[in-house]
Amino acid sequence: MARPSRHPLELRRRAVRMDAGVLPDYDTEWAAMKAVARKRGIGATGTLRKWVRQDQIDAGSRPGNDERGVGRAQAAEETERRAEAGRHPQSRGVFRRGQARPATHTLVAFIKEHKDRFGSVEPICRILTDHDCKIAPSTYDAHHKRQAAPAARTLRNA
Repeated sequence: MARPSRHPLELRRRAVRMDAGVLPDYDTEWAAMKAVARKRGIGATGTLRKWVRQDQIDAGSRPGNDERGVGRAQAAEETERRAEAGRHPQSRGVFRRGQARPATHTLVAFIKEHKDRFGSVEPICRILTDHDCKIAPSTYDAHHKRQAAPAARTLRNA
């Protein structure tokens, strides 16, 4: 998410309208933007240029992503994704999407629980990786080897 602008929305709208109004008085679009930015106290002329371009996109006179439409689309996708996660039969809150990856021992326990159903470790690891819970089959195997025969240092420190 973009950081909030330090310029109020009304200032941005007025500057864009003012730029459109004074454009015929200047030789170039940049010169008009520079004059408006100076009059309105906008530090960089490029900032006003971005506002003007986004206004043109929103009005449909320039190709690009509509600022309001993109936000609505992203919100709809997020709502749909959350609803789908709630309906999924395996979704029991063990793996939380959009948050930190679960600990390795949690992933290993999940794989161990479902290994018989999928036949082996590899398909489960592939599915988990597709869902941003990256774990390699070798990590699963190494975890089990460490449980079966702990290192001498682990035994000494215990």
